[in-house]
Amino acid sequence: MKTILPFVVAGIIGLMGQAEARPLDAIRSSGVIGLCAHPNSLPFASKAGDPPGFQVELGQALARELGVSLRLDWIITQYQLRSAGCDIVLDVIADREAQGETNLRISKPYYRTGVALAVPPASQLTSFKSLDEHTKVGVQVGSAAAMIIAQRHVPTSTFGFEIDSLDALANHEIDAAAVTPTAASYFNLTHPDKAVRILDRDESEANLNWNVAVGMVRPDDRLRDAIDGTLERLREDGTIDRIYRRYGVALPLPK
Repeated sequence: MKTILPFVVAGIIGLMGQAEARPLDAIRSSGVIGLCAHPNSLPFASKAGDPPGFQVELGQALARELGVSLRLDWIITQYQLRSAGCDIVLDVIADREAQGETNLRISKPYYRTGVALAVPPASQLTSFKSLDEHTKVGVQVGSAAAMIIAQRHVPTSTFGFEIDSLDALANHEIDAAAVTPTAASYFNLTHPDKAVRILDRDESEANLNWNVAVGMVRPDDRLRDAIDGTLERLREDGTIDRIYRRYGVALPLPK
């Protein structure tokens, strides 16, 4: 199964301006809140449901706190958002500029992520700054990391999916992989015999680090406040950390 970087994380969802607003009262009246997710994107979400993915589990926890049930709206491309009718998407970049074309309203962020380097356990690499003309790095085609690393005259090998670059790294085809800590952590959980070492993210590179939040499809203020309050409770009681930890992912606090 491919580990796909969901479009919500990549910040390329669009065409949501035509989606109808669903205020909190309407959601509670209907008894359901809709979550848009990709059906084949573990550890984020999976229609197969074994495991369901942390977006589904967190969506269920949010729904319970709001007193409604969760409806899953499976979408593969951003164009399907026109008809999906979902109320929320998870793991969105908590940045107004990044969401400029999505018309999403953003909750308070609940963790921080970005792009890190995954390297073999015995690698001498310590950071992005230690890359040079002798180190080949796996990058996702068209990504910010690909452009930034190329500007430093570091050789790159492009891949369509993070899992492909991690497989190449485990097979000694490249020296490092520029991937999200989420993808690398889940890779280590599911490939213990090929585990990689995940270097700390470089916070000095603003384009490779971001906070993560819940994206809401034109909610009213009451729904946004309810989502914020629910996230705070789920964070404080450890629910969010426990959900992500089941997928091997540790959540740094947002900045």
